[in-house]
Amino acid sequence: MPFTSAQKAEVVGKFQRAPKDTGSPEVQIALLSQRINGLAEHFTNHKSDHASRRGLLKMVAQRRRLLDYLKANAPDRYSKVVTDLGLRR
Repeated sequence: MPFTSAQKAEVVGKFQRAPKDTGSPEVQIALLSQRINGLAEHFTNHKSDHASRRGLLKMVAQRRRLLDYLKANAPDRYSKVVTDLGLRR
């Protein structure tokens, strides 16, 4: 299910580091997490949707790469993002 611009703006507002920040790793991780969590409902209704499942796996891999980058370069920001989003890492 696509998210409205208001929902996206709320997530960006919570994780941005500066007033016009939309591309920092924290914001990208939060947006990917929101999309990943939104697909859970879709897969309960459409168990055989393998094309969307492939997209989900690509999003999970992208989030993992961003988390690894953040962990290597800014461990304090990494731990804050993981606790705020409730990720198991």
